[in-house]
Amino acid sequence: MPSPSPTSATTSASVTIRSVDTFAPLQWLALGWRDLTRSGWVSLLHGLALAAFGLLLLTVAHQKFWLLAGAFSGFLVVAPVLATSLYAMSRALAHGRAVHLQLLVDTWLGWQQSRLSERGGYWSLVRFGLLLALAGTGWVMTSAALITLMADAPVNAPADFLRHVVLARDNYLFELWLLMGGVLAAPIFASSVVSMPLLLDRRVSVLPAVLASWRVVLANPGAMAVWATLIMLLVMLGFATGLLALVVVVPLLGHASWHAYAALVDASALPERPLGD
Repeated sequence: MPSPSPTSATTSASVTIRSVDTFAPLQWLALGWRDLTRSGWVSLLHGLALAAFGLLLLTVAHQKFWLLAGAFSGFLVVAPVLATSLYAMSRALAHGRAVHLQLLVDTWLGWQQSRLSERGGYWSLVRFGLLLALAGTGWVMTSAALITLMADAPVNAPADFLRHVVLARDNYLFELWLLMGGVLAAPIFASSVVSMPLLLDRRVSVLPAVLASWRVVLANPGAMAVWATLIMLLVMLGFATGLLALVVVVPLLGHASWHAYAALVDASALPERPLGD
C-alpha cells in the first residue's frame, strides 16, 4: 500500500481521536432513538424505502437464495452511504436546525454544485460511496459464485441454504462463506465506521477520513466490537421480522452512527461543511 501523501497525513493528524467506554454504543443508540423521535416520518421514510427495496429483491430473486444471501449481507457494506441523509438530520438537530425534506434534497444533490477539483469537497462523499458500492457488489458476486460452485445441490430457497450450506459438514462451505465475509467486512467496517459522517461534517478528502476511521477502531477496540455486534443483532432482527423492523432499525442505526462519530472524533481543526453544501 502506498504511503499517505504529506497533505493527507497532515489532515489526518488534525483529527483528534477520543477514547470512550466499552459500552458507549448503548448511549449512541439512546441518542439515535431521540433523534429518530424528533425527526419523525422524515427519518422513518428511509427505513421504509430500504424495507421496500428488500421486499422487491425478495420478489425478484426468491428462487435464487444464493443471490439473496449475498445481497442482504452486502447491504451492510453500503449501509454507511445509504445513511448519509440520516447523518445530515442528526447534524442539523445538533445545530438546533429543523429537519425537513429540503435538507435531504440538499444533502443528496449537493455534489452537483461542488467543483470537481475542490479538495475535500462534496465529491469526496461520492467517491467514498462508489468505493463501498464496488466492495458490496464484489461481495455479492463472490458469495454467489462460492455457493453456486461449492454447494452439493442447487440453492434456490431458504431451506436449501440451511440444508446444503449451513448444515453441510462435508465441505465446510458455511464456515468458508462466513470467513470470506468476515475478511471483507472487518476492513470495511474499520474504514467506514466514522468516515461518512466526517466527510459530511468537514471539508476533508477520502484518505484522511479513512485513516481517522482506522485510528478510531485501534483506539477503541472494545467499544468497536460492541458496536459491530449491536449493528449485526439489530440488522438480523430486521431480517427475522420479514424486513418490517428495518423501518425502525435503519434510521435508528443511522442516527446512532452520527453520535458515534461525535463521541469518537474531534475534527474542529478542519473547516466545517455548511449544511446542504
